[in-house]
Amino acid sequence: MSSAGTDIPCVNITVDPNEAKTGALEIIKHLRPEWLLDKVELRTFTEGITNFLCGVFLDGLPNDTVMVRIYGEKTDLIIDREVEMKNMRLLHAAGCGPPLYCTFNNGICYAYLPGVPLDEQMVRDNHISRLIAREMAKLHSIPLETVQSFMGTEKASAVNPQPCLWVKIQKYLDLVPQSFADPQKQQRYMKHIKPKAELQKELNEMRSCLEGLDSPVVFCHNDLLCKNIIYNKQYDTVSCIDYEYGALNYEAFDIGNHFCEYAGIDEVDYTRYPDKAYQLSWLKMYLEYCKQATGKPDTPITDTQLERLYVQVNKFSLMAHMFWGFWALIQSDVSAIDFDYLGYAITRLNEYFARKEKCLALKLPH
Repeated sequence: MSSAGTDIPCVNITVDPNEAKTGALEIIKHLRPEWLLDKVELRTFTEGITNFLCGVFLDGLPNDTVMVRIYGEKTDLIIDREVEMKNMRLLHAAGCGPPLYCTFNNGICYAYLPGVPLDEQMVRDNHISRLIAREMAKLHSIPLETVQSFMGTEKASAVNPQPCLWVKIQKYLDLVPQSFADPQKQQRYMKHIKPKAELQKELNEMRSCLEGLDSPVVFCHNDLLCKNIIYNKQYDTVSCIDYEYGALNYEAFDIGNHFCEYAGIDEVDYTRYPDKAYQLSWLKMYLEYCKQATGKPDTPITDTQLERLYVQVNKFSLMAHMFWGFWALIQSDVSAIDFDYLGYAITRLNEYFARKEKCLALKLPH
């Protein structure tokens, strides 16, 4: 094994997703040379729609599982894998994520977090939602100087941090295909997706509207769907996984994106999006935990502060629909994973247009 330029070893192996067990066993020979290969088991995880994920463990010892994530085809177009490694090291150091074991030519290996991924019912559970609010507050409260240190960025980024949102979403829109070779897919695309020029106009309008909201720029997960949150009943904790989209971003985007994910992915239902009463309760818990995380537990939370965050979150939730709508259009063109990305893009962008007027009408309190 060589080094990937950090203290993380790099195994010179390319794993074929169709031969995942063979490739994973080759990596385990380097990573766990003491393991007897005839005792090794492999479990395939199917929740991801970006990568192929499996877990490797010794028979009878599932809690010592090595997670092997094989990157999806052409995902390097939309994900910076070097940044992903830095994210994992940062979050592990901050107590928010598992350790990274190694990289290989088309993927990474990291520690298994025991527990169960959330579903659309569990995420609304009063107790679990409190744990999520606490974990997100912990994530958002990582000092910017610490983020800058792990990312190797200029110190000025801690003074005037720049959100990743506008650069990333513009890149995604630029990568959206103009057409599809598949006639049926092309027909659906032309029928349901607005021309790129109109989508660009929408993006410009939203940036003009949202930049003035003054939502704090913090380290965000940016992809807190239910399956990326693990609940450990034994220790009564939640942990977030898959930080490949993690970066400095608007606090309100991360929360709004999470609320959008209450709708699910396989069977999307936006009636599950939380109402105002639920959001205010959740946001109050979040702000309480932020105070604790930043050492200011005695600072009172005002109704104005709470209403302000509510307005910011719901306006930025529109950007979550646009962001993942553009992302899904790219995936519908390049991904080899069996998932209806075009249908998902249509759903997300339809929800953006359905909610746009109501969300933009919300006013910040004086």
